[in-house]
Amino acid sequence: MNPDNNSCVILFVKYPAPGRVKTRLAKQLGQKRAAEIYENFVVDILAVLEKLNVNLKIFFEPAETKQRFQSWLGKEYSYTAQADGDLGQKMKNAFQCVFADGFSRAVIIGSDSPDLPADFLDSSFTALDSHDAVIGPAADGGYYLIGFSGESFLPEAFDRICWSTDRVFWQTINTLKKHRRKVHLLPQWYDVDTFEDLKSLQKRTGTESDNGYEEKS
Repeated sequence: MNPDNNSCVILFVKYPAPGRVKTRLAKQLGQKRAAEIYENFVVDILAVLEKLNVNLKIFFEPAETKQRFQSWLGKEYSYTAQADGDLGQKMKNAFQCVFADGFSRAVIIGSDSPDLPADFLDSSFTALDSHDAVIGPAADGGYYLIGFSGESFLPEAFDRICWSTDRVFWQTINTLKKHRRKVHLLPQWYDVDTFEDLKSLQKRTGTESDNGYEEKS
């Protein structure tokens, strides 16, 4: 099936170097195991995205790791280094890049929700046919997905946000409402940042003693 040339998923990914990813998980599991788990997250997310009828662009960091990503995930993907600045600046730049490429609908997801249902992603693009923006609230007060139609993209949605706090979702919603954007809310879902988050993921996916996410001694 050829992808819908109007729609793009932007996936934010970090190179899984021990000590650089999942640092809160590493407190319980060690840096090497936390990095291995993050690798599994990325692979699981890609498996979901490959089933969708959309284009995929991977925005990665650090900037010097493009060849490592190609060796790890394959050269068939589109890779772009993330912009400098805070998370808001990085996301703003990514949207501007894909809309400049001619896409009319785009959503960003990270690599912290490995069991994100494909239906949520499908729903996000359907919603953008009749809404200006779509957002998926995370249980920790942030969001796991945000998307816009090209005509109603709002760069200000990424300004003056207290990133990595439980205020991110509501601050973003308030900005969208202030600028009169029609917003579709997706169901709440879960990021996996802490050991307790990981245990919850294991329960949802039945992997307590399976191959991906179990604790190692």
